[in-house]
Amino acid sequence: MNLLVLISGPIAAGKSTLAREVARQLRELGRTVALVELDTVAEMALPTLPDWDWAHSIHAGLVGAWSATPIEVVLDEGTETPAEVAQVLRAVPEGAPVLKVVLVADVERSWERAQGDPTRGLSKDRDFLTEMYERFAAGLPELERDLLLDVEATSLEERVVAVVTEAVRRLAVP
Repeated sequence: MNLLVLISGPIAAGKSTLAREVARQLRELGRTVALVELDTVAEMALPTLPDWDWAHSIHAGLVGAWSATPIEVVLDEGTETPAEVAQVLRAVPEGAPVLKVVLVADVERSWERAQGDPTRGLSKDRDFLTEMYERFAAGLPELERDLLLDVEATSLEERVVAVVTEAVRRLAVP
């Protein structure tokens, strides 16, 4: 059975950046990896996507589909709330091993990072981003996690090492 690495966190916290680098390093170690990014799923219907709930549903189904293959690691990025995590977990085979990674970040620093990212839309709006961070903070106590990584207190390299090390350890356990 493959390992699901589930990376959750608020908007503009670096989930995609972390997921891509973890995927790259696991592949360099010879592991087979499917990287499923919520934003990539949503882009299939942008700019006409009428409801992000649709993207979340399709995203969860895609994670579940990859989880039903012999690929070693399904690396999922894009969940933010306990409900979104639960939706993804319902789509994977029962009993599948899951490494739950949660990122936390400072809203002001995230807003600053978003300003320099040409792919960002609403997350460049300070009020919107603040509202999303408040929503994330409200759900954080309910987000189960194996690794809690503070984006402001750790470097990308440190976060990648933490996730890759734990993923490799779990892959070694029969």
